[in-house]
Amino acid sequence: MVQRSVLLVFIPADSGTDGPAHLQKDVSSNGFKRLKDGMLKSVIKRAQFAIPPLSLMILSSIEVDGVEQTICDLRFETLPLDKQWDLIGISVQTGAVKPAFELAAMLRQKGFRVVLGGPYVTVFPERCREHGDILVRGEADEIWKDVLCDLVDGSLKPDYTAAVFPDLSSTGSVKKSALDISNYFTTNVVQTTRGCPYSCDFCNVHIMNGHKLRHRRIGDVVHDVEHFLKEDKRIFFFLDDTVNADEAYAEKLFRELIPLKISWVGQATTKLGENPQLLEAFARSGCGALLVGIESLADASNRAHHKFHNPIERQAECIGNIRSAGICVYGSFIYGLDEDTLLEQQTIETFIHETGIDVPGINLLRPIPGTGVFDRLADEGRLLHDRHDHDAFRFSWAQEILYRPKRIPLEEFIPSYTELTRRIFTPAQAIRRALAAPTLKSAVLMFNLFYVHMYGLSRKDLLGQMAALDVESSSTL
Repeated sequence: MVQRSVLLVFIPADSGTDGPAHLQKDVSSNGFKRLKDGMLKSVIKRAQFAIPPLSLMILSSIEVDGVEQTICDLRFETLPLDKQWDLIGISVQTGAVKPAFELAAMLRQKGFRVVLGGPYVTVFPERCREHGDILVRGEADEIWKDVLCDLVDGSLKPDYTAAVFPDLSSTGSVKKSALDISNYFTTNVVQTTRGCPYSCDFCNVHIMNGHKLRHRRIGDVVHDVEHFLKEDKRIFFFLDDTVNADEAYAEKLFRELIPLKISWVGQATTKLGENPQLLEAFARSGCGALLVGIESLADASNRAHHKFHNPIERQAECIGNIRSAGICVYGSFIYGLDEDTLLEQQTIETFIHETGIDVPGINLLRPIPGTGVFDRLADEGRLLHDRHDHDAFRFSWAQEILYRPKRIPLEEFIPSYTELTRRIFTPAQAIRRALAAPTLKSAVLMFNLFYVHMYGLSRKDLLGQMAALDVESSSTL
């Protein structure tokens, strides 16, 4: 049998999602500063963001006789074009559409057959058709095997679409054989569920994965954790969007993981702080830190964006309970939601200090094409770019504002945001949070110090953007 070779390519966003990217050209003449910023960017990319793409790990774990699959992560590797690949798959992330299409064009020009998949292809297939030979739409866990079998048979089709969401209870184990393990901060990435019961209008998880929670079998998750430990004993990332969404499932799973003595981090809602039994299971199974989406501290703003599941009155107590269990809290805020006013910045700052949040994240609203908030802001004329120019909606990390807030004029909002981050992210605050952290003190210090640097870049970019908007505005008068 002729052996077929398949290359799966991960393309990082070039706008800060996979590390800070200063949007304005750095014209500093200070050589030491340029060297320092360059080194910090490199370290941030590796230490904070460098985990492997789980979606490609899942696809590369699907075995078909006569097919060998390899992952190329362009954060660390160059394309191995000296080999004759029978099929090259590109995962098109919403924040990296332009580089994905440019790469696809180059590969096709060289004679390679290209298949495009991923979130952007699923939501906007008509925008992707001309850029690939084959499109794969939806969660590809079950249909990727069809693609590989058709490759072997010489009968590839132009379109493959998942008619239904995959049954995660019947999926196999995830393997790491296609990865270079040394590239990553850790390769222990695990997903136990997909889907989200909530409908926040700035999020695309429920659009991509549905509202119904689908679970992997607990025994399969435990099996993967056991086998992952044989290759990589570093920390585990549970990549579920809400790891405590099904409390009964989560408690059973993490109690079964207790004997393995792993350390892990994940994402949860603050509702975890209201369930002592589940919180105890998380702590005993090795949970060191959780990212919790607080978003706004104004209930009206959360309601305006269809986020109803974390009323403000219980947030502080829940965070206190999580930290008392020995789990650090990364508190994620969005400043600039529809009912936010300038008073929100002081409310956020006070809340961070009073709750002792270990790592705060103060984000700008990211209107993602395909989400409810993107369409609404476009209809209201509040986007700062043409709604049809998706490449303009770069998903940089808090470094570019893409819309006009509803209650705060833009010329007041940007200075208020930059001043808030200037006060929150200082070396002194970083040290204070690390000393007060319930665990992972060195990691808390590292993240806070990195954020001192990253939010510094953010301020430069945003103030530069505001100046450019002022010039543009005055030129149209």
